[in-house]
Amino acid sequence: MSSDARPVLSLQDVHLSLNGNTGPVSILEAITLDVQKGETLALVGPSGSGKSSLLMVMGGLEQASGGIVRAMGEDLTRMGEDALARFRRAHMGVVFQSFHLIPTMTALENVATPLELSGARDAFDRARAELDAVGLGHRCDHMPAQMSGGEQQRVALARAVVTHPEILLADEPTGNLDQANGAHVMDLLFDLRDRHGSTLVMVTHAPDLAARCDRIVQLRDGCILPETGQEAAE
Repeated sequence: MSSDARPVLSLQDVHLSLNGNTGPVSILEAITLDVQKGETLALVGPSGSGKSSLLMVMGGLEQASGGIVRAMGEDLTRMGEDALARFRRAHMGVVFQSFHLIPTMTALENVATPLELSGARDAFDRARAELDAVGLGHRCDHMPAQMSGGEQQRVALARAVVTHPEILLADEPTGNLDQANGAHVMDLLFDLRDRHGSTLVMVTHAPDLAARCDRIVQLRDGCILPETGQEAAE
């Protein structure tokens, strides 16, 4: 198989168990899934079905209990925490529902942080360009607490794409926003994905957002349901 045909993300028989009060709890069971370069994929299903856990496993933010997780051809299950952090910094952007901005940093500093960690000399110029791209060039010097939820999520988007990641992971990116702000953030997310050519995997409860993706994968009780094409999110 040529390198161009290799999936960007590949999970083979992945399991995830976490320790609960009464012992191990199975979160994901026998997950096998490939995501191709440039694909947009929606993970949907009821609350507690394992969607966010699957996304975290894909990003190496949660260690699989069994199976193999490959990203860009690299086996994440064989990496330690430091190696995983370096890999994410080089290849991934992650957007969370709750923004995760550093409260003591300005919008510009938040967006520049991934570039500074990788030693980029033009970190602040590139960060300013990404804030311009999400319509927040005039908010560079504002702290997160001085911005609305929609503005904070736009800063988080800018931070996620500032390194031009091959893989973009988004966990309910509009979950904490009203309908208007949510729609605006999703438009920006897809625009940024198109501009940078990233592969996008998104967890969402919103059927209209899932329908914008190339493919929908449904989960229930930690398992992937058989794919039957574009299906409505629950």
